[in-house]
Amino acid sequence: MFTIEMAYARMREMQAEANRSRVHQSATAERRAAKKPAARAKKS
Repeated sequence: MFTIEMAYARMREMQAEANRSRVHQSATAERRAAKKPAARAKKS
């Protein structure tokens, strides 16, 4: 039997996983963004 409480717990687990993924992606994007201006500056 799948209860409302079980569904809510699963939803919270999925939200926590999504938040971890989002943090990881933003950290990766920040590193990429930090590298790009330096590369552009060298080409100029």
